Amino acid sequence: MLLQRLILAGLALALLTAPAAAQMPAPSFPLQKEPKQLTPAERAKQKAIDDAYRAALPKIKEKQGPSDPWAGVRPDPAPPSRRSSN
Repeated sequence: MLLQRLILAGLALALLTAPAAAQMPAPSFPLQKEPKQLTPAERAKQKAIDDAYRAALPKIKEKQGPSDPWAGVRPDPAPPSRRSSN
Protein backbone atom coordinates (compact mmCIF):
# COMPACT_ATOMS: atom_id res chain seq x y z
CA MET A 1 0.00 0.00 0.00
CA LEU A 2 2.80 2.43 0.92
CA LEU A 3 4.84 1.38 -2.08
CA GLN A 4 1.87 2.00 -4.39
CA ARG A 5 1.37 5.52 -3.01
CA LEU A 6 5.07 6.23 -3.33
CA ILE A 7 5.06 5.12 -6.97
CA LEU A 8 1.96 7.20 -7.73
CA ALA A 9 3.50 10.26 -6.06
CA GLY A 10 6.67 9.82 -8.11
CA LEU A 11 4.66 9.42 -11.30
CA ALA A 12 2.61 12.54 -10.52
CA LEU A 13 5.79 14.50 -9.82
CA ALA A 14 7.34 13.33 -13.10
CA LEU A 15 4.21 14.31 -15.05
CA LEU A 16 4.12 17.77 -13.45
CA THR A 17 7.78 18.53 -14.13
CA ALA A 18 7.82 17.26 -17.73
CA PRO A 19 6.30 20.46 -19.25
CA ALA A 20 8.81 22.62 -17.38
CA ALA A 21 11.70 20.51 -18.62
CA ALA A 22 10.37 20.73 -22.17
CA GLN A 23 10.63 24.54 -22.07
CA MET A 24 14.35 24.50 -21.29
CA PRO A 25 16.63 24.81 -24.32
CA ALA A 26 18.66 21.77 -25.16
CA PRO A 27 22.34 22.13 -24.27
CA SER A 28 24.44 22.81 -27.31
CA PHE A 29 27.92 21.41 -27.69
CA PRO A 30 30.32 22.56 -30.37
CA LEU A 31 30.85 19.75 -32.83
CA GLN A 32 33.86 21.34 -34.51
CA LYS A 33 37.16 21.62 -32.66
CA GLU A 34 38.68 24.37 -34.79
CA PRO A 35 37.05 27.72 -35.68
CA LYS A 36 35.37 28.13 -39.03
CA GLN A 37 37.67 29.37 -41.77
CA LEU A 38 36.31 32.45 -43.55
CA THR A 39 36.33 32.70 -47.31
CA PRO A 40 38.06 35.72 -48.88
CA ALA A 41 34.66 37.23 -49.69
CA GLU A 42 33.53 36.84 -46.06
CA ARG A 43 36.80 38.38 -44.82
CA ALA A 44 36.35 41.35 -47.16
CA LYS A 45 32.76 41.83 -45.98
CA GLN A 46 33.83 41.63 -42.31
CA LYS A 47 36.65 44.12 -42.95
CA ALA A 48 34.20 46.55 -44.60
CA ILE A 49 31.88 46.27 -41.59
CA ASP A 50 34.78 46.86 -39.17
CA ASP A 51 36.03 49.86 -41.17
CA ALA A 52 32.53 51.39 -41.25
CA TYR A 53 32.26 50.91 -37.49
CA ARG A 54 35.61 52.57 -36.83
CA ALA A 55 34.71 55.46 -39.15
CA ALA A 56 31.41 56.01 -37.32
CA LEU A 57 32.92 56.09 -33.81
CA PRO A 58 34.27 59.68 -34.01
CA LYS A 59 30.85 60.92 -35.17
CA ILE A 60 29.19 59.90 -31.89
CA LYS A 61 28.73 62.93 -29.66
CA GLU A 62 29.86 62.74 -26.09
CA LYS A 63 27.14 62.93 -23.47
CA GLN A 64 26.90 66.45 -22.01
CA GLY A 65 25.87 65.42 -18.50
CA PRO A 66 22.60 64.13 -17.15
CA SER A 67 19.47 64.95 -19.09
CA ASP A 68 16.08 65.45 -17.47
CA PRO A 69 13.21 64.86 -19.90
CA TRP A 70 10.68 66.02 -17.29
CA ALA A 71 12.39 69.35 -16.59
CA GLY A 72 9.75 71.34 -18.48
CA VAL A 73 6.86 69.56 -16.77
CA ARG A 74 8.03 69.58 -13.19
CA PRO A 75 7.49 72.86 -11.26
CA ASP A 76 10.50 74.72 -9.93
CA PRO A 77 11.35 73.83 -6.35
CA ALA A 78 10.12 76.33 -3.78
CA PRO A 79 12.86 78.29 -2.03
CA PRO A 80 13.35 77.24 1.59
CA SER A 81 11.45 79.45 3.97
CA ARG A 82 13.31 81.33 6.66
CA ARG A 83 11.83 80.65 10.01
CA SER A 84 13.29 81.82 13.21
CA SER A 85 13.54 79.03 15.72
CA ASN A 86 13.25 81.37 18.75
